[in-house]
Amino acid sequence: MTVISPARSPRPALVPARRGVSHGSGFWIASAAFLIVMAYSTVPTPLWSLYQQRDGFSTFAVTIAFAAYAVGVVISLFLAGHLGDTLGRRRLLLPAIGLEIVSAVIFLAWTALPGLIVARVISGLGIGMLTATVTAHIIDLHLRARPGAGPVRGQLVSGAANLGGFGFGALVSGVLARWAPAPLVTPMVVFLVLLVVAFAGVALVPETADVPATRPAYRPQRVRVPQAARGRFFLAGGIAFAAFSVLGLFTSLAPIFVAGQLHITSRAVAGAVVFVTFGSAVVAQIAVRPLSLRAQVALGALLLVLGIGALTAVVLTTGSIVFFLAGGVLSGAGAGTLFKAALAVAGSLAQPSHRGEVLAGIFLLGYIGLTVPVVGIGVATLSVSLATALTGFAVVIIALTLLAAVPLAAALRRA
Repeated sequence: MTVISPARSPRPALVPARRGVSHGSGFWIASAAFLIVMAYSTVPTPLWSLYQQRDGFSTFAVTIAFAAYAVGVVISLFLAGHLGDTLGRRRLLLPAIGLEIVSAVIFLAWTALPGLIVARVISGLGIGMLTATVTAHIIDLHLRARPGAGPVRGQLVSGAANLGGFGFGALVSGVLARWAPAPLVTPMVVFLVLLVVAFAGVALVPETADVPATRPAYRPQRVRVPQAARGRFFLAGGIAFAAFSVLGLFTSLAPIFVAGQLHITSRAVAGAVVFVTFGSAVVAQIAVRPLSLRAQVALGALLLVLGIGALTAVVLTTGSIVFFLAGGVLSGAGAGTLFKAALAVAGSLAQPSHRGEVLAGIFLLGYIGLTVPVVGIGVATLSVSLATALTGFAVVIIALTLLAAVPLAAALRRA
């Protein structure tokens, strides 16, 4: 979930910040805010089993609550994720963070399952508005703060904030749920405070978008990709779909599997599983930088297949937390590498003026992947065991990964 372009991006026109902090300071403030918002989105992950124990709802109900978040993201990406290009980055980021604050308040005030679902939908709406916009904003701030520099530093930092935020939120939530009082309250209060700080910080960050003098008529998300390149764009979307499917598994059902099938009930361990998975994704994105795009696609697919295979082996046997973590590391590294490559391919096909639109398009396909397979697992658990449902998930995702990655690698070789 980082923006990588194989070619050097044109630098935005150098304009002074009209208020608040400098572009250099704004770069780090926007990055920290991005990390906090993404971290908040995984705060409930180690807590789902606690909600289950308290209210007695099923694994299917957990997947519905999780899917509510992803549905919110998809809707928001389609309707608003691209508007940062025309309305201004900060003008979209502030209401997006405001939605996350509202979501946290609902989590604290309305603790029944309907309240959890409403809070997750609102959180998803904010994430959909924010993700592509803040990614482009961070890169713009970097390019304006360092004239003559390439976009790589901005790409790496935004990617680490995105994927690292997912892992950070789950880890902090799990630790607080394990050792702090009121495990269903304290994590939310902590992140509510952090979200308010992030909102205040982003309000000081200078604008970077070249906002048109005449505002164009509103339209939903469109992706402007040349006709001849659309095949590669959708193949990139396919590997993004597969990558997000695996990451969605770890932010929804993996902690429940650890508690139910591996009989490890520590919330800190549940958070650590998610942290290790996303942490490996961040490390992989940095480590594969010297490789060609084709090599990144091939390596990411291999790691993802191996990781899902290891997870399936744990599911089909009594397994152990060590092998489960190993599967998470491999899966996370594969997912991170594939998503990096997906955004790089998409970025190479897009005009610079439509960067936000194209990024929103890839995120849209990715978040559909986050939703559909996890809901499918939840529906399957109504008639089969969780272990059987996870095995079916593994078969489908391996097939999808290969169907998208193999032709994409071949196309990149010809390009």
